[in-house]
Amino acid sequence: MTADLPPYYFRVKENGALVFRVDTENRQRRLELDQIATININNGQVKAQGDTKLTPEDEAAIAAWMQTRVANLAARDVDDIHRAVDHLNLTAHWAQARASDAQLEEVTDALLLAMHDLRSVLVRKKADRLMKAQKPGSSDD
Repeated sequence: MTADLPPYYFRVKENGALVFRVDTENRQRRLELDQIATININNGQVKAQGDTKLTPEDEAAIAAWMQTRVANLAARDVDDIHRAVDHLNLTAHWAQARASDAQLEEVTDALLLAMHDLRSVLVRKKADRLMKAQKPGSSDD
C-alpha cells in the first residue's frame, strides 16, 4: 500500500489547503503526515509551516496542485450555473403544474427579486461585452 501513496497530501479547506508531506520511511513503518505548508487559494499565498523550509520539489508540487485546484473550482462554478438553469426550469414547471396558491405565495416575492437581480446583472454584463467587442482594436479574452 505505501508504495502507491503520493509524496504529498492536500487537505482541502474552504479557502485553500493544508499541505502534508507523506512519510512512510520511519522507524515504526507507519504512515505519517507532516504538515509543511498552508495554502490560501484566493490570494495565491503559500506559508511554510513553522521552521519548515520548502524544497523546490515541494514548491513545484504545491504550484501544480494550486493550478489544478483553481481549474477544478472554475469548472465547478460553471457546472453549478448549468444546474441552476435546470433548477429554474424545474421551478417554472412546478409553479405551473403543481404548486398550490399557498406555496406560490410563500416563494413568489423572493423568486421575483432574485430573478430581477440576476436579469439586471446579466443584461449589464452582456451590454459591456457587446460594447467591448464593438471598440476598434479590442480583442476578446
